Parts: sequence; C-alpha cells; structure tokens
Amino acid sequence: MVLMNPGPVITDDRVRSALAGPDMCHREPEFSALMTRVRDKVTRVAGGDERHTSVVLTGSGTSAVEAAIGSAVPDGGGLLVLDNGHYGERFAHIAAAYGIRAHRLEHGWATPLDLAAAERALVADPALTHVGVVHQETSSGMLNDVAAVTRIAHAHGREVIVDAVSSIGAERVSLAGDGVDWLAGSANKCLEGAPGLAFVSAAKAAFEGLGTTPKRGYYLDLHRHYLAQEKAVAPAFTPGIPAYYAFDAALDLALAEGWEARHERYTALARRLRAGLEELGLEILLPPEQRAAGLTAVRIPEGIGYAELHRGLRAQGFVIYSAQERLARDYFRLSTMGRMTQADVDRFLEVLAGLLPSQN
Repeated sequence: MVLMNPGPVITDDRVRSALAGPDMCHREPEFSALMTRVRDKVTRVAGGDERHTSVVLTGSGTSAVEAAIGSAVPDGGGLLVLDNGHYGERFAHIAAAYGIRAHRLEHGWATPLDLAAAERALVADPALTHVGVVHQETSSGMLNDVAAVTRIAHAHGREVIVDAVSSIGAERVSLAGDGVDWLAGSANKCLEGAPGLAFVSAAKAAFEGLGTTPKRGYYLDLHRHYLAQEKAVAPAFTPGIPAYYAFDAALDLALAEGWEARHERYTALARRLRAGLEELGLEILLPPEQRAAGLTAVRIPEGIGYAELHRGLRAQGFVIYSAQERLARDYFRLSTMGRMTQADVDRFLEVLAGLLPSQN
C-alpha cells in the first residue's frame, strides 16, 4: 500500500526491521544508551549545537506541541498564536486548555502570515511572552517563514514555539541557525520513523529554567522529562521501546541524507505529482511559492465525491487523505513524504485518471 497521507509514511526496510529489536527493560543501561543516542541525533537534526538538547516523548506530535506550550509559557505570560490553518488554531485550543492567555491572530486558512500584523500585536501587548507558529501547516500544505517570525519575536524580547511536526527533516529549520527557542517534532513524518515518538528541542538553559516555573501538567511536564533524561539518564515513564529502535535507525538515515537532499527528493516527487494533476485538469490549492515539499492539497474533481475517490484509489493500492474542517468539502491531500518513488507517483496518476469522469 502506498501511503499518500501526511504521516505515518512509508518507511525504509531498515526502519521496519528495527521495530523487531530485542525485548528490553527501560530501566537498564541498554535503554539509557539507546535513549541518549536518539536524543543526540534529534538535536542534530533540529540544527542544534552544544548549547542545545532534546527531550523525547512517547506520544504523537501533538504531545510535543502541548508539552512545549504548557511548559514554556510562564504564569502571567501569554501566547501570540499565528493562525493560518488547523494546526495554528490548535495552538489556541491547547493554550485555552491550560488556562494560558492567548491572542489569536487569525489570517484565514491557506493565507500567508502577515508578519507586520504579528509585530504590531507584540508591540501592543508586552505580556505576550511567546509566539506560536506552525512551520508546515498540514491542513493546506503551506510553508510558513518561521525564521522571519523568530527574528521579529526576538527583536521584541519574546520566545518562539515552532510546530515543526510535519516539516523537520525535509524543510529548513534550525535551533542554532534560526534561533528557534522551542521546536516540537515527530518521528513519523519527514524523519521517516515509526509512529509513537515525539520530541521537543531547545537550549539546555531553557530546559533548566523550567525548574523555576509552576507545573501545569504531569505527563507532559518538559522539566520532569528533562531531569529524567538528562540527569538520571532514564525515562520519566515507560517509553515505546520498539519506536525508539525504529527512530534510531530512521535518524541515521536522515542524518546521512541531510535535510537538503531529502528536501530535493520530496520536491522532485511533488513536482512530478503536481504536474500530472494539472495535466488532468485538477486545481492545486496554493501557488507554487507557498507550497511545502511534502504535501499538496487538491480540489476534489467534479463528478466524483471524496469517498468514492478514496475507495477507488485504495482498491488500487493508494491511501489518500481528506482535507480538514472548512476545506474538507472541496479538497483532499496528497503527501510526498517517506520512501515514495517516482514509479509510485506515475502509477497513482494513471489510476487517478481512470477514476475521473472527465477522463472517461
């Protein structure tokens, strides 16, 4: 089955084989060594240097975003949410769940961020201590300029929390290079690991500083995880050990390939896919300059509904993904993440053409 959903993705055989690693107790030195390797590799993938580290969580990418928001924004602080899609909106929902004051700057789905408006909001409200922004907005496939957001935030003495769940590994984002303060990511998208692990990367000093702030949560308390993983060299809670095996292998592959080469690989697949879609007369949601390499939102063709399209493609070995909420009626999504090949793209376009009323 060719997975064209934006995670979990098709993985390398070496990653799948790693899932069958030996049974292990998470309180033994063998797991401590595995966890430390994974943390180090994650930090390097996130563009960190000797000043940075990472905390690995057993959970989805959302667990990392929630942990970062709930842990990093102090009592009395506030979060400026740059919202141009479902996952930007999620920042506001998480803040509300924790009782964190948020100012939600709504741009509209699939609309570029207004950086001048973001700066005005920070100037107008000094109590907004943090800015939340999604790097790749998976609801539309839009790539947001987190480096520019970070420059603006830092110019006004604020910190930035970046949701890089769908981008890290195949788009440029860097703790050291861009000055990102808190980066949340996931194992099972552009890093091509198995589902089940997420992470937050930041400066060591930032993790240490969390010890002076009141705790809002328990399982997703980043300082708790940091102390356990950094000081005790052990997990705070029982981790998903098979997912660690797979992530260790996937990170080796990601570091060997490099984000630039992986970006080019995904981009080549996306160009091939998008050109084929347009030849079939299908409309792509975003203009080329706004698109991420790993995801394409496409208007549902006339004369066929999403359910019928999904069913027909799945019968031929392809899994596609519906759009979300306000885009769900008109669009579906296609990922070019993971170990997809050009042959997969070509066969998908052939099968799709056979399902379209306009082509038959």
